[in-house]
Amino acid sequence: MSRLALSDADKEARDWFVHTGKSLGCNITIDQMGNVFAVRPGRRNGFPPTCAGSHLDTQPTGGRYDGILGVCAGLEMIKVLHEHKIETHFPVGVVNWTNEEGARFPISMVASGVWAGEIPLEKAHNLKEVGGNRRTMKQELERIGYLGKKEASHHALPLALILHSHRLAVRYDALASTGIIHAKPGSTNTVAGRVQFSLDIRASKDDVLLDLEKQLKSDFDQIVKGNPMNGLNDGLEVIGRPCTLEWTLDAPSRAIKFDDDCISCVRQSAEDLLGAGSKERVQEMISGAGTASLESKIL
Repeated sequence: MSRLALSDADKEARDWFVHTGKSLGCNITIDQMGNVFAVRPGRRNGFPPTCAGSHLDTQPTGGRYDGILGVCAGLEMIKVLHEHKIETHFPVGVVNWTNEEGARFPISMVASGVWAGEIPLEKAHNLKEVGGNRRTMKQELERIGYLGKKEASHHALPLALILHSHRLAVRYDALASTGIIHAKPGSTNTVAGRVQFSLDIRASKDDVLLDLEKQLKSDFDQIVKGNPMNGLNDGLEVIGRPCTLEWTLDAPSRAIKFDDDCISCVRQSAEDLLGAGSKERVQEMISGAGTASLESKIL
């Protein structure tokens, strides 16, 4: 599968997402970065929606079950609520972030970074694609009809708890992802008494990771109590007992610096392959992925 951000194939997927969201009773909002928010109204619509989601674009030759699964899972949630005519207390929704992987326009999480206030809109709009065409994000957003008028900002489009970890991770120049969510008892018409979710945070420096973990624990504690936190919970009235928070560390992951000679060989090979102007077309990136090479490097 190849569906690079803001390509014709990505437009088709976006059109499908918008059509599906509308058919399930969602209000569609597109911001200045082409982020698409499908929000299903609740009984109290003056509050930020709780959203799931990810991205519909892929890496150049992969990603069938990557971000796409996160978007489709969110739509499935909306579909179940819609088909069973369940009215939620607060609005819920699904978001499709633009160029989350950074595969075509070389800044990962660029659109969500603008939304979080960590990346200037002008910088993101002027970001040029990798490859020969060198078109900017703004040009391609305009071309496929997804340059929205809504401000790309968490102030204009606030969301709730799990996305706070992502926003804070961007501020720390780190990564955060949630891949597993369990709600108990798990019934469609029962308010969950316990929600458990995974949180994978990674950084290139161990001290940054520890600082991020400490800050997340502190912020999450305030959020679950209903206290205001960077725009979250503003104006929220806590009904009944507030939530409590338990934090369990499954496995730590140390930052590992790869061998300088190996990095140099890859860099030199890329420059030899691309020739003149290669320095403008080669980008060194820190991998946040956990692989066997990470463990073997420790040895």
